[in-house]
Amino acid sequence: MSFTVDIEKSVGGKARRFTLKASFSTDAQRTVIYGPSGAGKSMLLQILAGLLTPDYGRVTFGDERIFDSRDNINRPARMRRFGYLFQDYALFPQLSVRQNVAFALSEGWRNPTPKVRDAEVDRWLTTFELEAVAHQRPHELSGGQRQRTALARALVNQPRALLLDEPFAALDPELRARMRHEMDQLLNEVGIPMVMITHDPEDLAYFGAASIHLRDGAISDAPSPIVTQHAPRLAVVRAPTE
Repeated sequence: MSFTVDIEKSVGGKARRFTLKASFSTDAQRTVIYGPSGAGKSMLLQILAGLLTPDYGRVTFGDERIFDSRDNINRPARMRRFGYLFQDYALFPQLSVRQNVAFALSEGWRNPTPKVRDAEVDRWLTTFELEAVAHQRPHELSGGQRQRTALARALVNQPRALLLDEPFAALDPELRARMRHEMDQLLNEVGIPMVMITHDPEDLAYFGAASIHLRDGAISDAPSPIVTQHAPRLAVVRAPTE
């Protein structure tokens, strides 16, 4: 499945205004949106997820228009069926690991019961070796366990694509390297498209079959020498602008 994006979004007021303009297309299994803090990476990922609405433009996933300002199309986030991993994982502190994972299957905002049972929940708890801590709450977990819990929650609904917001930024360097390897294995297993945002060139080198380089809210054609050194295979394909 491919993402095609041609959007513009402005935030802020007259004194301080930021505008994101992005036009690209990628059919790569793994796409990395790379750039410094404040470049607009999180805004772009939230637009793909349906958590933020562009001022105008179009976003398609495969042949499906998930946003089109001309025809007043804006699919809600749940209908887009993308798994989303927040940078801080956004786990519910009052819920156990099992409840956090099962929450993605809940209708509305009712919390799952502590003893909730579901085949998909059990599957991902097993996949991420979380059975032994399934009853624990997020503050009792290690950084790697919290990330795996958040990933299990993102995958339990069998999403069509996986969107990752700086997935390794909160981890120490040793754990970061191990989790990159685990993520690589997971992506090979689930076989769905992934879009990741990061400011870390190591993430770019490891996961970037295709890359989008953002700076000051715009796509840059010239990545830095550091990026080129770490990831010489990267390519960006622009979307046609109507």
